[in-house]
Amino acid sequence: MSISGPQRSFLDPQVLSRLSSIPLFSRRAMVGNVSGIHSSPHRGSSVEFAEYRKYVPGDDLRRLDWRAYGRSDRYYVKEFEADTNLRCCLILDTSGSMNFGSTGVTRLEYARRIAGSLAHIAIRQGDAVGLTCISDKLVRTIPPRRTPSHLRGIFDILEHAEAGGDTRLVERLHELAETIPQRAMVVLISDLFVPPAELREAFDHLRFRKHDVVVFHLLDPLELSFEFQRPMRFLDMEGGTSIFAEPNEIADRYQKALQAYLEEMKAVVLGSEVDYHRIRLDSDYEQVLQNFLAMRARTKGAR
Repeated sequence: MSISGPQRSFLDPQVLSRLSSIPLFSRRAMVGNVSGIHSSPHRGSSVEFAEYRKYVPGDDLRRLDWRAYGRSDRYYVKEFEADTNLRCCLILDTSGSMNFGSTGVTRLEYARRIAGSLAHIAIRQGDAVGLTCISDKLVRTIPPRRTPSHLRGIFDILEHAEAGGDTRLVERLHELAETIPQRAMVVLISDLFVPPAELREAFDHLRFRKHDVVVFHLLDPLELSFEFQRPMRFLDMEGGTSIFAEPNEIADRYQKALQAYLEEMKAVVLGSEVDYHRIRLDSDYEQVLQNFLAMRARTKGAR
């Protein structure tokens, strides 16, 4: 599948070509509507043997295992894993803080690259993809579909997405947990500027709905190092009050607060079984996605 339409600022055709050689797998069984490469919670037709079960009237006689009958003098039917497609629901944080970036690329621009690449890979392998942009409300949403023309619509939304507004991430995730109708791979791309304890409830809600939850946590190198050389005025990009401070006087307290936040976030995602990826904006996004796809290939198909 080639990328049609105008050249997208967040897509590199060579990167997509390399990434498309690696399938995108779900860690959990999916409930799709066509045959695909992902495990289903139901039994069906596949080349992968699952188990034997006793024959009952009405079973397809072609699935009888005559060798098992010869050994046991009983009729057994072979069951196989059913393969299906998945729904990939991309959730893009477009709150005001996503407009920050000290490396020449903002969080939102980096998020576009992640979301656009995953959408292309999923559509190329026959899966359905949807996109939701959120800040203090659901800014824009497009339900999952699996056609190339639908992919162009997703790219259009990504191209014109703008960062602004407050973060209401937890509320929006609860809302999406209730409105995504079937099992899906839910991919959240955000700076996660909310209390981790509140995120735990949202992640648990999504997991209760049997979704496979993936989180790309975008962090800028400057907010990790806090290397400022002179007094600075720190602005709240989501509309709060600004703070004028001498960085050397608050650096120790900042680092302690940051480490406490990151440790709590780690505990939350481990407890909620979320596929969590902490990403620095100076990381090569192609390498980030290669590592993600390779790890998925090793852990695919749990029921």
